[in-house]
Order: sequence, then structure tokens, then C-alpha cells
Amino acid sequence: MLTYPHINPIALEVGPLRIHWYGIMYLVAFAAAWYLARRRAAEPRSTWSERDVDDFIFYAMLGTIVGGRVGYVLFYGEAMWRADLWYPFKLWEGGMSFHGGFLGVLTAVAVFARQRGRRIWDVADFAAPLPGIGILAVRVGNFINSELWGRPTEGWWGMRVSEMPGGPLIARHPSQLYEAGLEGLLLFLILWVYTRQPRPRYLPSALFLLGYSLARITVEFVRVPDVQLGYLAAGWLTMGQLLSFPMLVAGLTLLLLARRWQEPSGNFKAAA
Repeated sequence: MLTYPHINPIALEVGPLRIHWYGIMYLVAFAAAWYLARRRAAEPRSTWSERDVDDFIFYAMLGTIVGGRVGYVLFYGEAMWRADLWYPFKLWEGGMSFHGGFLGVLTAVAVFARQRGRRIWDVADFAAPLPGIGILAVRVGNFINSELWGRPTEGWWGMRVSEMPGGPLIARHPSQLYEAGLEGLLLFLILWVYTRQPRPRYLPSALFLLGYSLARITVEFVRVPDVQLGYLAAGWLTMGQLLSFPMLVAGLTLLLLARRWQEPSGNFKAAA
């Protein structure tokens, strides 16, 4: 088995200024999304300009941060909010929700699409392959913070961690790394390769929703639920799974719509 290396979550400290690895991972996420979007916009048949990309990534950043924080407070932090009315604004105490960030990005997609006269699902399809590297980076940030561990395991890949300083070491599933590999790297590679060619409207979004929800639901079976919530039902259902089920249904719905209508994507110019 492996032993957790106890990485310092603070990457740089200068006087009162502390820069955490977790924050750096969000910068990596946004930078990667911007770079990948610029590459796609530069392709000959793309209907996206560099300015479109810059504006969209700005909206998506706001949606991720605001939605991620609001989602965490509503889905996971109700007890903390009851105890402290200012808790939602204490960003330095941590707490971000992927599903909240996802809803925030959907809002950004809708706003951007309306401003630019684009179809909402065209924008969503363009964005589908962009978050994967960011998800990978943020999950690595969770690992550095030594949070979101999985259940105990006897597998050789189990990571020995202590529940408290000086406490006994317990081998646990490194569920943060599972999510980094599945929701992040693998889903990114599938979507990036798949969207290299024009695809019918709805299909890239459907693939993202199906891929993420299935990966998240699966990993949640070995990930320990948030202590303030525990299991929601039947001794196994977690909030992460509950929030992922609608994504699964939405992905299946979009897949059926794409197969039925076969509408061309507005992200590509018509072939000459």
C-alpha cells in the first residue's frame, strides 16, 4: 500500500499572503479551457472568433465560481449557514460544488448565446470538451488538501492516511484521483477526439453529461460522503449521486434528440 505524502496545501507564503495549491488548480482549469477553446476557434470551419472565446471563458469563470460556491452552500453547507449567516461569503474557508458550478456555467452559456445570437446548445456543444483538464486539476487539488477520501480498502493502491494528526494510518481509496482520471482526463480525451469533426447538435453535450454522471455516480460508491450529510438513503445514496442523476437523464434525452433530428451544428461553417 501507499502512504499519503502530506503535501503542504500552501504553495507560496509571503508575509500574510498565502497562495494555496487549490486556488492554483482553478487557474490551471480556466487557462486550459481558454487555450483549448482558442485552438478550436482557430480551426478553418469554426464559426467562433478569438473574441468570442475570450468573452465566453470570462462568463464561464464567473459562472463556475459563483455557482460553485452557491451550490456548495445550498447542497452541502446548510448547517454551516445556519450557524453563521456570513458563511457563504467566507470563500477562504473552502467549499465548492461541481454541480453548482455546472449550473453556473449553464447560466453563462445561456447569457452568452443570447448576446451573440447563437443557439444555446451550440454553445454548450462547443464548451463540452473544455472542462476536463480543469476537473483533473481541481481533483488533484482535493488530493493535495487531503480531502474527499474514499472508504477503507485492502487494495495495494490504497492510500494510508490518518483521521487526525498523530492518529493511526488507515488505507483508503484515493477517490479524488479516481475522479481526476475518470471525470477529468478520460472524459476530456474522449470528448476532444470526438469533437474534432463536426457532430450533430446536442451530441457533444449529451456525451459530456453521460460521461460525467456515470463516472461520478460510480466513484461515489467508494467515496465517503460529506460528514455533515452522510448517506441520504439506503446506506449508499450520496448527495453527489443524487445531483448526478438529473445529468444522466438529461444526457440520455439529448442523445435521443440528436439521433432523431440530426441537426447540423452551428459551430461549423457549411461545407463548400
